[in-house]
Amino acid sequence: MRLRNKPWAKDKIAENPQYVVPNPAEYKGNWKEVFGNENPLHIEVGTGKGQFLVGMAKQNPHINYIGIEMYESVILSALERLIEEELPNLKLLNVDANHLSEFFAKNDVDRVYLNFSDPWPKKRHAKRRLTYKTFLSMYENLLVDGGEIHFKTDNQGLFEYSLTSFSEYGLLLKYISLDLHKSDFEGNVMTEYEEKFSQKGSRIYRCEVKYLNEKD
Repeated sequence: MRLRNKPWAKDKIAENPQYVVPNPAEYKGNWKEVFGNENPLHIEVGTGKGQFLVGMAKQNPHINYIGIEMYESVILSALERLIEEELPNLKLLNVDANHLSEFFAKNDVDRVYLNFSDPWPKKRHAKRRLTYKTFLSMYENLLVDGGEIHFKTDNQGLFEYSLTSFSEYGLLLKYISLDLHKSDFEGNVMTEYEEKFSQKGSRIYRCEVKYLNEKD
């Protein structure tokens, strides 16, 4: 994906610390203090321009959300949406998802969203996929016991790979849809990519998986 350079993005992000949290490592284990409540915390890894999380935060005011996006030129669009909506239950982090363990402690997060992640189709790049086992281990180390991953993609190959990866890791497959927009699933909030691909007739795949604890 070729990104348009936006030299003003860094300054805009710095001017809005109430939305894009500066020095997020300082809040590891204390995100409830950032939001000022005890509500569950859901994060989206690779939040893009923010359409999904803004929609989710508006739909679920009783849940806190954090969007993770490493590219300043992309998170700028999410920031602009958030400034317009002024949602108190949504924050953004301009960080690399490879280092989530630096910002979140065990039990900080209740759910992880992975939406239209880069499929990295070449086998030699499998370790870069956000559903590869090392990422699954990282998510487990920040989720509560029984925490979940909700995953959406238009890429059949990535979806099939991810189902196998989830299963081999020992995750419980709670929900699988091979054609989300023709299913009976309610409350779906679309991402920008989802709107684009579905308008072209692409099938949208979705699943929900759960980490099992000793009681399960």
